[in-house]
Amino acid sequence: MQMTGRKVWSLTSLVLVAALSACTTTVNRAPVEDRGRTGSRPVMPSPEAANAGKPGYYVVQQGDTIMKIAAAANQPWREIVRWNELSDPNAIEVGRVLRIAPPPNDTGAPEVTAPKATAAAVPMATQTTPGVPAAPASAAEAPSEPPPAPSAPPAPPSAGADDVAFIWPASGAVVDGFDEANHKGISIAGKAGDPVLAAADGRVVYAGAGLRGYGNLVILKHNNTFLTAYAHNQKLLVKEDQAVKKGQKIAEMGSTDADRVQLHFEIRRSGKPVDPTRYLSSR
Repeated sequence: MQMTGRKVWSLTSLVLVAALSACTTTVNRAPVEDRGRTGSRPVMPSPEAANAGKPGYYVVQQGDTIMKIAAAANQPWREIVRWNELSDPNAIEVGRVLRIAPPPNDTGAPEVTAPKATAAAVPMATQTTPGVPAAPASAAEAPSEPPPAPSAPPAPPSAGADDVAFIWPASGAVVDGFDEANHKGISIAGKAGDPVLAAADGRVVYAGAGLRGYGNLVILKHNNTFLTAYAHNQKLLVKEDQAVKKGQKIAEMGSTDADRVQLHFEIRRSGKPVDPTRYLSSR
């Protein structure tokens, strides 16, 4: 995804993150270990190698991390570690096939606030495999003027069991609009320290600065379908696995990994970026 100026979220190679288990191990960054170079130890095939290309599996690409893969698959990273019996989640080999959906009859701990999702999102590279992110593209210069308003409002999305009534996460003007190819959300102007609000009830599935191009980032999971992301904050006020309420202050607006103070806001529906203005309530 593109953010400030234009930052691309690779939620196919962070969309778009799911429930975290009770494990206390912390993994902020888990760089892929590339063992394909001459003279290095050859990559051992994983038990799931024969499932490459099948739904529910993902082939690790250069630049992937366990957090990015989990975010894109809308699954808790700890569950992916457990399903694949990873001894070191900080070193996953390029080319390894990972299970990114629950195995049949999985007896893992259920989610606290929402049922598990089987596909998704996240923190957040060009998408090449459904449900998993790649590395973010380089940022382009932000437009000097906000995009023109549409001549007529787009049709609202169809109703569904998992639909959420979102509110605006910040009160400023939209200075950069949605573009599925280059800018997978909207940018909202403001001043440093302005409140950033949860757009709906949910649970924090990511809070940190481990994804290059997003600065201090918060990702909320609202149900089996929707995730929201809030980037470039100067201060985070929530922690992973914390339940939040609609309108709760979760961060302070800033300019981390950005060229100006702004909030980059995304809504992901079943892992796919959608235009937030079609889902946000009227101001």
